[in-house]
Amino acid sequence: MASMEGRVALITGASSGIGRSTAVAFSSRGASVVLAARRENELKLLAQEIEANGGKASCVVTDVSIAADVDRMVVHAIQTFGRLDYAVNNAGYEGIVASITKLPEETWDRVMDINVKGTYLCLKYEAKAMLDAKQNGAIVNVGSVNSFLGGAYFPAYCASKHALIGLTSSVSAELAPQGIRVNLICPGFIDTPMHQRGRQLLGDAIYDQKLLPRVHLRRAGRPDEIAKAIVFLCSEDASYITGSTLTPDGGLTLTL
Repeated sequence: MASMEGRVALITGASSGIGRSTAVAFSSRGASVVLAARRENELKLLAQEIEANGGKASCVVTDVSIAADVDRMVVHAIQTFGRLDYAVNNAGYEGIVASITKLPEETWDRVMDINVKGTYLCLKYEAKAMLDAKQNGAIVNVGSVNSFLGGAYFPAYCASKHALIGLTSSVSAELAPQGIRVNLICPGFIDTPMHQRGRQLLGDAIYDQKLLPRVHLRRAGRPDEIAKAIVFLCSEDASYITGSTLTPDGGLTLTL
């Protein structure tokens, strides 16, 4: 894969998991990275790690469900590094395990605010920055295998991730003629803090005996494996890929 020297990547949800690994992966290709999340201390530690390895990083505390925060995040990227080439809309919230009859309305609202509204707001301001600069760009939204598979007792999360398919397809159709590619990546079981929380909610027995055996590779994926796929989708090696869904899930969805 070609160097990304001189390019700038913005990653939301960068404080842990897939977002953290994605920031490191972009930096390893030479890109400057803008790290966005709600947890400032974790962002600062990651920025220090990237800079200690010779990279360039800047942090901006952001709640993607708040328009003013997202606007400020994108402005920060432009003011700090002078441009925006790649954006990864990774911030997400899983909610709780609950029956549809018992799911609190406030949980539904929070999941939708972060996963759907948050992605919409990021796309809105990222696309505007790229269009204003009259430059090509690439955006990757982060979905889940639950973007096309239902999961009992996860109605809000599954609905929010389903929504990203239509959102990605629509925005790709709009922006592709103007040189901006938009794709969706839908990981399976990936060993992240969110995944660990879900495993605890379901119980080790259900996870180990019922869910993991459905994965062809018989293991959870690593965050860096997803990060590499995201960087690929942003790179020139994926120059003819837009409006698409990539599903790095170890074969999970082929079994369910």
